[in-house]
Formats: sequence, C-alpha cells, structure tokens
Amino acid sequence: MARAATTTDAFNAVAEPRRREILDALAQEERSVGELVELLHVAQPVVSKHLRVLREVGLVEVRDDGRRRLYRADARPLQEIHAWVGRYQRLWEERFDLIDELLDEMDESPDARPDERGERS
Repeated sequence: MARAATTTDAFNAVAEPRRREILDALAQEERSVGELVELLHVAQPVVSKHLRVLREVGLVEVRDDGRRRLYRADARPLQEIHAWVGRYQRLWEERFDLIDELLDEMDESPDARPDERGERS
C-alpha cells in the first residue's frame, strides 16, 4: 500500500511525531536548524526534511538573519485541525460523563462492587 502524501495538508504533516516535536519547539521561540538538531538530538538532514514538509503546508515560516535561516511556527493552518477535533469533543465528554455516573453508582452500591475474584455480587 502506498504511503499517503505528507505534504498535502496540515493533517498529514502533523501525523508524523517528529514534526510535532519540531512544531512544539518552534512554538516556544524562533530557532535555526542547528538549534533544532541540538534540542531534538536528530540529524540535520532529518530536521531539514521535516521543516521542508512543514513549510510546504504553511505550518512553519522562515526568515533570513544574516547567514542563518530562522524558523517559527505559524498556527493558522492548525485552526482546521482544531475545528475538526472540536466536533468530537462533545462526543467524548458525553462518554466520560457516563463513565463518571457509572463509577459513582458503583461507589454508592456495595452490591455493584466486585469481590476478590473480580465478580460482582
């Protein structure tokens, strides 16, 4: 099966854990490739490859500072991801509320507690 293109959108780009680490580092402050290499303990070609992908989808901006190129995160493309995840927040909150209710009922009812063998009385 062919791999999905990682440069098509922010969703695919942030699916890679190393790219999320780079974004986290750049969210704190602007950094050069060398600083990212030291911070993340990753080879320079790997960092450069991930920065290229992040730039292509608009998650990272670059500016020249003399001989250095400084990178910074641009959160605007993450708004689409935030909106998409937000649709599921209500679903998860409802499920967690049901679990909370069940746990409260178990605490209140001695019959609902499992015995030593893990069986309910």
